Amino acid sequence: MIYLDNASTTKINNEVLDTLNKSMSEIYGNPSSTHSLGRKSKVAIESARNSIAKIMNCKAKEIIFTSGGTEADNAIIFNALNTLNIERIISSRIEHHAVIDTIKKIENDKLAEVHWLAIDSKGNINLNELKELLNDQKTTLVSLMHVNNEIGNISDINKLGEICKKNGAIFHSDTVQGISHLKYDLSNIPVDFICASAHKFGGPKGVGFIYKRDGVKYSKQLFGGEQERDFRAGTENVSGIVAMQKALEIAHSSIDENNTHLYKLKSHLINSIKEKTVGVKFNGLSDNMEGSIYTIVNINLPLSKPNKMIVFQFDLKGVAISEGSACSAGGSLGSHVLKEIIPDYKNSGSNIRISMSADNTIEEIDTFVEILKEIIEK
Repeated sequence: MIYLDNASTTKINNEVLDTLNKSMSEIYGNPSSTHSLGRKSKVAIESARNSIAKIMNCKAKEIIFTSGGTEADNAIIFNALNTLNIERIISSRIEHHAVIDTIKKIENDKLAEVHWLAIDSKGNINLNELKELLNDQKTTLVSLMHVNNEIGNISDINKLGEICKKNGAIFHSDTVQGISHLKYDLSNIPVDFICASAHKFGGPKGVGFIYKRDGVKYSKQLFGGEQERDFRAGTENVSGIVAMQKALEIAHSSIDENNTHLYKLKSHLINSIKEKTVGVKFNGLSDNMEGSIYTIVNINLPLSKPNKMIVFQFDLKGVAISEGSACSAGGSLGSHVLKEIIPDYKNSGSNIRISMSADNTIEEIDTFVEILKEIIEK
């Protein structure tokens, strides 16, 4: 199987798997217990926290462990509502569902004013609109992702943070897709909250973390215990946390080497599609090597009619791809991101996302393009 669905999840790294298995068998005490086995688990958690903080260039106390990116996004947004007493949320309709659905819940329940920023045909937000909105000095949470998980667009997190800071707004950025491919210097990026999910960078599913800038108020959104310095109730996933730290360490130790390889893969994929197929369009900025992450390419296929079995056709030929976010897979509503940027999305035909990892090869890309050409010409 040629695996090109890494934006949905990545294969667990073998070294990480060894770490996970070892920790599950050897570090099994409850971290809240005061006996030696409990203390051993507690030490493992704090060691992982310190290591992650060092990689992200932040303080260890600014890292809060969660069950993944979805919980992290939910908790950050509800914290802004419940603890920071925000009057308004500004976001976009191409965020991950973990952000959009949470904000829609708040909007529907009339708990805060919500403003959705305009998006252009390439998936870019209007920075001038954001600046104008923030001029009124309302207590505001701005929630805008760093890397779009469907079209790969990279936003200018520093510029967004500067605009928010200048206007006294709280800035949250979902960084799940970028955390292992981009370098984050959190002591210098003007962001108040970011989040991560281990399974996006070779770690296990079911574990992630929140970065909360020191000094920004935060209260737990899960109740039932005083774990995580009373920021999140529930017995910590010790083995998952230890494995996540290992995965992030491995990803960042080879980040430059991996990105060089991924740059070549993506460039080759884009050029091959342009040279060997006719009528394929690139969605968002996914064919822009400067404006998008090296791992994602999203394309529109020139088929006479939409092919709802397109993913299965690739699957039968030994290639795993997706139509978009795995969080909405199996539904019939299509991509909420593409709906926002493609004017006649309903009649736009078939769209697929190809997402690569450092494990992929040029030969695999060539095989994918040949299959793509065959499907288009059939």
